[in-house]
Amino acid sequence: MEIALLNVRVVFQKNAVTVDAIGNHKNEWTDEYSCYATVSGEGGTEAQIAGITVEQADLAFTVRYCRKSAQITTDRYRVLFGGEIYNILSIDHLNFKKNALKFKCQKVRR
Repeated sequence: MEIALLNVRVVFQKNAVTVDAIGNHKNEWTDEYSCYATVSGEGGTEAQIAGITVEQADLAFTVRYCRKSAQITTDRYRVLFGGEIYNILSIDHLNFKKNALKFKCQKVRR
């Protein structure tokens, strides 16, 4: 993996249950890990839903392998990139060589 290709900063956020001062439980996203990544595969589809054209963009983020990046799962984490939120659809370990991880993500509609 060429280090020069890791040119964008991404933030991985973790979903956790927090308790406030009076004991209420709520879900919050907290910044867990930040690193540089390569962005590839920008594509997507458009669909007509109730007369509105809806874009479904997807990206792939490739990051260097480390202990923190290896702990990321698809159900408790999401990616922040360029002011947008992306859900992690799948994680590719790239032949389990422990060099890099590839996260296939889909943009969250708001």
